[in-house]
Amino acid sequence: MSEERLHGALVWVVIAAALPTFLYLLRKTAPYGRHHPGTEGPHLSSRLGWVVMELPAPVGFLLVHGAGRSAGQLVPLLFLVMWQSHYLYRTFLYPLRVRGRGTRIPVLVVGSGFFFNTINAYINARFISEFGQYEVGWLGDPRFLGGLGVFLAGMALNLHADNILLRMRKPGGSGYAVPQGGAFRFVSCPNYLGEILEWAGWALATWSLSGFAFWLFTMANLVPRARSHHRWYLATFRDYPPRRRALIPGIY
Repeated sequence: MSEERLHGALVWVVIAAALPTFLYLLRKTAPYGRHHPGTEGPHLSSRLGWVVMELPAPVGFLLVHGAGRSAGQLVPLLFLVMWQSHYLYRTFLYPLRVRGRGTRIPVLVVGSGFFFNTINAYINARFISEFGQYEVGWLGDPRFLGGLGVFLAGMALNLHADNILLRMRKPGGSGYAVPQGGAFRFVSCPNYLGEILEWAGWALATWSLSGFAFWLFTMANLVPRARSHHRWYLATFRDYPPRRRALIPGIY
């Protein structure tokens, strides 16, 4: 089997895995963060586990991208900047900003995240630097411009929601409260909505099946988790805003 055929097969594996992942997570919430009961086998500290889980995304992507024939061309380089602008923050800076101490994450969650990020980094990096065709004129294509706009809007929403959540927790604290302000006025999980928008923008800007697979799997993961968060807020806080939705203002 040629590498290009193997690449295509892996893309379809990710697409095929999205639906069962979605259905499973609707029934069983991934056991980390506020949904961690503390009984799922061996654990790592949350900071270390998060870095290990996310590490293939920036590092693996960079290595695979650099091996591509088109890696040094302008458009693939811009895609590299887009990808790394999200994952350098999410992998290395975000864990340092989280103030809770003593929290732990199951090794099973870390391992599954590491596995997905490895495959996902490969299929996206290999396409944009080797199998895809991106001339300089692509920078003026409406798909690139629209995708870049959606990506940047999603990143801004994601970071703003993160800032609100992180400022709520005092140093050394581990409690939860009702987040207020920004897009939290409308939904419980604007950070997840922002990330979904980021990868929708990526899929549009790259106009690739690899990007679509990533966006689809992101939806399969984050839509059920937003639902779980929203239900947790409603069950935990009696005064939780009744008009606030889980993920999409006024709809869901």
